Amino acid sequence: MIEHKPYASLHVADFRLYLLARMCFTMAMQMQGVIVGWQVYEFTKDPFSLGLIGLSEAIPFITISFYGGHTADVVERKKLIIPFTSLYLACAMCLLFFTFPFVHVLNHQNVLPIYIIIAITGIARGFVAPAVSAFFSQIVPRELYSNGIAWNSNVWHTAAVAGPAIGGLIYGFAGIIPAYSTVAALMMVAVILFSFIKGRPLPPSEKIDSMFESLTAGLRFVFRNQVMLGSLSLDMLAVLFGGAVAMLPVFAKDILKAGPEGLGIMRAAPFAGSIVMGLFIAHRPPMNRAGKNVLLSLVGFGVATILFALSRNFYLSIFLLFLTGVFDNVSVIIRGTILQLLTPDHMRGRVGAINSIFIGSSNEIGAFESGTAAKFMGLVPSVIFGGAMTIVIVVVTAWKAPTLRKLSLREIQSRQGIT
Repeated sequence: MIEHKPYASLHVADFRLYLLARMCFTMAMQMQGVIVGWQVYEFTKDPFSLGLIGLSEAIPFITISFYGGHTADVVERKKLIIPFTSLYLACAMCLLFFTFPFVHVLNHQNVLPIYIIIAITGIARGFVAPAVSAFFSQIVPRELYSNGIAWNSNVWHTAAVAGPAIGGLIYGFAGIIPAYSTVAALMMVAVILFSFIKGRPLPPSEKIDSMFESLTAGLRFVFRNQVMLGSLSLDMLAVLFGGAVAMLPVFAKDILKAGPEGLGIMRAAPFAGSIVMGLFIAHRPPMNRAGKNVLLSLVGFGVATILFALSRNFYLSIFLLFLTGVFDNVSVIIRGTILQLLTPDHMRGRVGAINSIFIGSSNEIGAFESGTAAKFMGLVPSVIFGGAMTIVIVVVTAWKAPTLRKLSLREIQSRQGIT
């Protein structure tokens, strides 16, 4: 049967290009996250400033995402991916330009230009995220969605491991200019690889009278689907409260004394865990008890987050961050499969935008929440609080959403004739 062939989707040539492009793009963004985080914290010495990085991206991203999703359903997806990925490249070049010694844009504790550039990347992401998500469904045959999602997740997490580690090492040993130069080079390669993928015409769709109707149709579809809404909400709240990534520069610099090199390894550890779990899922997809698997994995994520906050040993901290990635990727792959199986082709851009708002922006808003909580509660108590809230959210969801708890994606696949 097709779903038992772990490498089936990799036989699609355009999907291989898609994966390579996403790998370069993700490596660049993760490297940039490490570099910007360390740079801003060195300027300000304030954990709250790290939260503002997330907020500066989240506000424009949320503002533009619904329109970006609508656009991805009325404009050929490749024609959106290329220009807005190029905008990411322009932002990376600006961050590099700011660091040149003859450019005096950044003064001591004046990081406003960095926040402005990050805000522009939020606008770009509002168009790229739904377009890339919708483009996936045009490249990969429907019967290979589950397998393709697993490999898409594996490649993304591989890049997310390599990106922070490489970024931290280059920053630590060679300096900030070579680090930002590498980010720009990888982003340029991503643009080139995306351009090599064949464009696809939009799938046929019912006539939509107005943009407002288009936007509200996507919202109605998601909010009327209990399984989709439940999985999105659960992930959003867990990431919003449970993520400790935004505070890693503080842990690395002030608690574990690990430097930018150690920060890169710490940022990479959750993604390394996600790779291990992703490879396992590619061979043994957890679809029969998908709902229970999601709930249990997020409890594990919360417990690992709490233990990380209490750790004072660098290697134990790395292991606990690794575990957060192991548990998180179960939810990521199951949620991705739910979206691809239940979303009509002509609505993928809008539903992808809603998914990005629920999940993607929760990382940035979660970063702001983490920075605010750390400022008023203290660093360690704030992370413990976040992990505990994740566990509470899972328990309440398991009680209030029995449909999600009993979900079996294998049954959905069978009803759709996917063998």
